Amino acid sequence: MTADDIWTNLVSFYETYRAPIQIIMIIVFAVVIRAILLTAVRKLVSQIVTGAKKSQNTDDTQALISSPLVAARIVQRTRTLGSVSNNIITITVAVVSLILVLDQMHFQLTALLASAGIVAAGLAFGAQNIVKDILNGLFMVFEDQLGVGDVVDIGDVTGRVEAVGIRITQVRDVTGTLWFIRNGEIVRVGNRSHDWSRAILDLAISADADIDLAKQLIQDTADRVVQEPRIAARVLEQPLVWGVEYLTGETVLVRLVVKTRSGSQWEIARVLREKIKSDLDANGITLSATVPAASPFSGVDGPANPRHKPSSPPRRKDGRK
Repeated sequence: MTADDIWTNLVSFYETYRAPIQIIMIIVFAVVIRAILLTAVRKLVSQIVTGAKKSQNTDDTQALISSPLVAARIVQRTRTLGSVSNNIITITVAVVSLILVLDQMHFQLTALLASAGIVAAGLAFGAQNIVKDILNGLFMVFEDQLGVGDVVDIGDVTGRVEAVGIRITQVRDVTGTLWFIRNGEIVRVGNRSHDWSRAILDLAISADADIDLAKQLIQDTADRVVQEPRIAARVLEQPLVWGVEYLTGETVLVRLVVKTRSGSQWEIARVLREKIKSDLDANGITLSATVPAASPFSGVDGPANPRHKPSSPPRRKDGRK
């Protein structure tokens, strides 16, 4: 048998089994393309994660969560986006391959796609809440609105984020309750752990006390506390007494603020309260038994902020102010 005969037989075989051969080729090609794309995504994710770990000199992803930098957030966001990319690649390759295979089987693709469009529209209408959850989850991940370990205020729930999924976000509040929140229901996110935070101490001093002395003692104590080794690494700026934030006939509310690394404001505030209380007591300055409810947003930019009106004093039971 000559080479021409072999070629003729191969051509004849291909013409006879054209459709099955092309279907097999489509499937093999789809598998290869999917494998190449998934490998590329996996290597990219691994490269970014490894770079984040090396920047913090650790091989453990969990150790990054306590890092003062944003390396842990990069790891979380990269892995989530990598997972989403893998799903998109798989679905896209599968759909395109299915269309090509059906074309080789001589299906009427126009009618089939029209029917599929109607079915998809019906499913989209019925599952619009799920679609909304997924889209909102993707935007939260892309925009880095929150991450695992962040303390957030999400509507009626305030707590620490334990998991961020494409459809569900899990938040555990201070009582230990784990809340499962649909991403589509999240209309606002207040992140208390993003970049930096601020410890705010409103100290109610008796109106009979020497306010200037009290302010100086508060400032000196705060300056001393932030020099302690376990505190200094988490403080970004020197403490600042903003001054009198609220005033009544019985109480003078003095505000102290400290800019800290994200998530450190509560512990630093506890230490400051304890030390300041001891120093005030040692100098004969008493705290007021009446603590007015000052707004945490007044004087938000510093000790003197003309954009905010002073709070009005509380009304007494007899109707007078």
